[in-house]
Parts: sequence; C-alpha cells; structure tokens
Amino acid sequence: MDIDYIYEEDDWDKKMNEKRLAKRIGQIVPAVRFKIRVRDDSIQGPNPFRWDELNTYQMFAGKRVIVFSLPGAFTPTCDTYQLPGFENNFDKFKELGIDDIYCISVNDSFVMNCWAKQQNLQHVKVVPDGNADFTTSMRMSVEKRNLGFGTRSWRYAFIAEDGIIKAWWQARMSLTEHNFYLIEIVNTKDYTLEQHAHNIELRDNERRAL
Repeated sequence: MDIDYIYEEDDWDKKMNEKRLAKRIGQIVPAVRFKIRVRDDSIQGPNPFRWDELNTYQMFAGKRVIVFSLPGAFTPTCDTYQLPGFENNFDKFKELGIDDIYCISVNDSFVMNCWAKQQNLQHVKVVPDGNADFTTSMRMSVEKRNLGFGTRSWRYAFIAEDGIIKAWWQARMSLTEHNFYLIEIVNTKDYTLEQHAHNIELRDNERRAL
C-alpha cells in the first residue's frame, strides 16, 4: 500500500494533510459502472425490480454534487448519524448550490436499496459499489477482515463539479476507529463549505488531543 494512504493518527500533521489534499483537488472522478436494481412496475410479483447500470457520467456530468462514502450500510455511525445527516439537510445543501448527494458503500444493490427504504430516503441517492471498483479507483479501500467485512471503503466525502473534485474531506482515524469526522448540519445560508471544512479540521484536532 502507498504510504500516503496509511492513516495513522500521528501522520496528521499540517504538512502531510496539505500534501494529501493537493493530490485530490482537481482530480477527475474515475469512470465506473455500478450494477443497480431499479423498480419496474411491469414486473409482477413481490420483487418488481430489474438489473440496470448507473455510470459516473450520469452522476457527475454538468452537476455540482456531494459524494460521501462509508464502511457499510446499516453500520452504527453510518446509520445513525452520517446518512441521516445528509438526508435531513438536503435543502440546505441545495441552497449552497448542490444538485445531488450520493452515498457510496461497498455493498450490493439489494442491501443498499433496503437501507434506503429503512431510512425513508427522499433525497440522498444510494450507490452500490459491490465490487469496490469506485472505492479502489479512488484509492480509498480499507481491509476489514477482522470484522468479517473484507474490503470496504474509508469514510470520506467530496464535492465535484462536472466530474472534477473541488473539495475533499476524509476521516482521520486510528486503526481502532475511535475518531471520525462527519459532514455536520449546515446551520445557515451564510455558512460556506469552506467554513465547514475549517470547523471539521478544528474538531479533529480537539479529538486527537483527548
């Protein structure tokens, strides 16, 4: 594994953080096709869904979007805080010029669809990265074999405009994952994404000092 992508707590000095951030800003999102299950009312029976594809061109072309990725559907932090946080504040993100919000996880489409139903999602769109193609192309995969998860995604988020990354955040965790970041509630119209990133940085520093 490239040393730049081993996330130990004591790596997170200012110089290393700026180096990693510089690698992300301006990066073009990878071209990936996702296998998804979509509802088809022409299909009879209890499971009226068929296989389809969603590609990254459809997701990003001509739009300003937020993508956030997490270790797994239904897992505690993801289920309790991260996904609901984006869903509940979708209108506020829209006011900041965001067109779509996508949640990507290394899960299959059946699992992601069930999670979306359980969360009663109306705005955030779940994207199943079942083979971890997007996650590995982004170089954000992490092995969680100790939990029986296999390959999963690190916790991160970015804003892309027309497929080009303009802002980037990622978890600052020890290997025991006691510390994490989360895109929080956007409180006012005047609360910019730049201020938001700065506040996340301050909270991460406070957590490391505990």
